[in-house]
Amino acid sequence: MAFAISKRNATAFLVTLLLVSVPLSFSTLQQDFVKCLVDNSDVSFPITASFFSPDQNATLFKEELESTAQNLRYLTPSNPKPVFIFEPLYETHVQAAVVCAKKLQLHLRLRSGGHDYEGLSFVAEDETPFVIVDLSKLRQVDVDDLDSNSAWAHAGATIGEVYYRIQEKSQTHGFPAGLCSSLGIGGHLVGGAYGSMMRKFGLGADNVLDARIVDANGQILDRAAMGEDVFWAIRGGGGGSFGVILAWKIKLVPVPATVTVFTVTKTLEQDGTKVLYKWQQVADKLDDDLFIRVIISPASKTTKPGNRTISMSYQAQFLGDSNRLLQVMQKSFPELGLTKKDCTEMSWIKSVMYIAGFPNSAPPEALLAGKSLFKNHFKAKSDFVKEPIPVEGLEGLWERFLEEDSPLTIWNPYGGMMSRISESEIPFPHRNGTLFKIQWLSTWQDGKVSEARHMKWIREMYSYMEQYVSNNPRQAYVNYRDLDLGTNEGESDAREWGAKYYKGNFERLVKIKGEFDPDNFFRHEQSVPTKIG
Repeated sequence: MAFAISKRNATAFLVTLLLVSVPLSFSTLQQDFVKCLVDNSDVSFPITASFFSPDQNATLFKEELESTAQNLRYLTPSNPKPVFIFEPLYETHVQAAVVCAKKLQLHLRLRSGGHDYEGLSFVAEDETPFVIVDLSKLRQVDVDDLDSNSAWAHAGATIGEVYYRIQEKSQTHGFPAGLCSSLGIGGHLVGGAYGSMMRKFGLGADNVLDARIVDANGQILDRAAMGEDVFWAIRGGGGGSFGVILAWKIKLVPVPATVTVFTVTKTLEQDGTKVLYKWQQVADKLDDDLFIRVIISPASKTTKPGNRTISMSYQAQFLGDSNRLLQVMQKSFPELGLTKKDCTEMSWIKSVMYIAGFPNSAPPEALLAGKSLFKNHFKAKSDFVKEPIPVEGLEGLWERFLEEDSPLTIWNPYGGMMSRISESEIPFPHRNGTLFKIQWLSTWQDGKVSEARHMKWIREMYSYMEQYVSNNPRQAYVNYRDLDLGTNEGESDAREWGAKYYKGNFERLVKIKGEFDPDNFFRHEQSVPTKIG
């Protein structure tokens, strides 16, 4: 008879083997965490490859900490650092990480793509000790059921990977999510997720069918198990408040075989202000298949080097061929002067890459690299516009932009499907009546040296624009995180910043949070609180 070992003895043997292999370089806290993980996980893992800490290897720790971070402002020596970074290989590791963090009184920061504008996925200013649970190894994308027009995407996958895996299976399916291909889908959809097909199909979060999350008790819950209230809350209620997103089941949407893109640039000397004023009047009313955003920044005058003007680049994606696009533009926005030679026809996946900034020669496989094309010291803000900004308001904005080194603003049109979805359908409330959304940015390269000057500029510019944007409340987009609006610490009232992100949906979010995570285990500087007032 062959030798047999009981399951209990096998587990005990595995535990002993793993504990013996815990490196001596691990801190006591990290060793305790590893022991707890082994006790609470039914899948083994290579310990040294799953953990990064300054005690273990300072160079590898620094590389891993900085690997996906976009905002270099939060990677200075003075910013708090995690005790260690843990990269789960299986869902059971995430469950165990939650259980063990609770047991050892460790604060968790959750990172899928690392794009949080205020660094909240990898920095905790007032929570020590803290650890990062990095979900980048949980990145499987399953596009196995085209008949049901759905796919499962795990939290560590980038949105570019999701797009790539869809087009591997079908040239006529897509997903209406982000413009930046390196966004981690875990944190992207939980904030709403707008993209170039939002006017046709709504947000990414509007097209979520199911989800898998780990709650504060370490349990994995799907839509049925978490309940409709929590499922509502995680589709637009912001990351890091309700649990760890493991995976999303997304609804695939139809895309045509031919998609057309263009970029047409105007400057102040080419009646740029007048064209932009017209864009404000028509962008939300155009054919639902057409998305035209405007990317605005200072630029050098070619005729007088050293002098600057304002460049306004109209970048578009049209779900159709160039002939129909030209008909739409001639009827609705002839002021832009679009011509046939401005238009390029391509597949949907190539149009996604075009919008994301890849060169036309780049193959779709470039989306699998998952590396951010944007790494800077920066401060960002956002606004929503209900009425066209008058010409004099634009001229005042240009004066301020020409005072700053590297400012940038991107204006994204609303209307179409965005106006037809109720503002309480999911927590993301910015719907009917919104003409366009604004992203404000100031970027710099010399770190702390000039930070105060650039922060002062963007705050003063934001104050100037108050008269031209939404009010009561002045709305903001939660995925463009802005701690200037208020935090859960200090004197600020959560109702004030909560209303800016979620309008009337904030109170429902707070109620759900209080019931689902009453001990506020999942928290950060702008997480949904368990109560207000």
